[in-house]
Amino acid sequence: MHCPVCGQKQVAENTRFCSRCGFLLTGVSEVMANNGLLPNQNDQTQVEFKDSPRKRGIKQGVMIMLVGMLLIVPIIAMIHVATDTEPIFMAIAGIISFWGGILRMIYAWMFESKFPGGKTLEQNIIANTQNFIGGNPSQQSLPPSQSIPVNNYVAPNAGSWRETNDLVEVGSVTDNTTKLLEKDS
Repeated sequence: MHCPVCGQKQVAENTRFCSRCGFLLTGVSEVMANNGLLPNQNDQTQVEFKDSPRKRGIKQGVMIMLVGMLLIVPIIAMIHVATDTEPIFMAIAGIISFWGGILRMIYAWMFESKFPGGKTLEQNIIANTQNFIGGNPSQQSLPPSQSIPVNNYVAPNAGSWRETNDLVEVGSVTDNTTKLLEKDS
């Protein structure tokens, strides 16, 4: 198998990244084995959306309210009767399920797309952030290598280099004390 970006021949079929450019190769071998198609891709390439994200969100809000009021609250009421406790948990469950459903419907109505197949608020924020930063979210590879070729290195002329001992001036153990005494006088 060869890397589709740089053409580097890969050592094994199960290689995860290209050794030259760092391109992500996890799905390339599966695509090649299926004649260019993803293994889970059907003949139908376009997905049909019958409901918009807004409509699905409103349906979810209604379901939260109904399940809370018609299932959870009665179960808590039965537990309340069996244990002879205060009905506070039943009231809390009713309030949370009712207002949780209302808040889900308000969120769907305000922030989600009304078009079938439209993007949600989170998807729009991610896309806008990527465009603002200038990044490419589909690019999953390492940056290109930035090495300096060996032929650019020039060895120093004979006799022009220094010994490491010549770089730092070595002081005596008593230099600091002598400097302090000179300041005092």
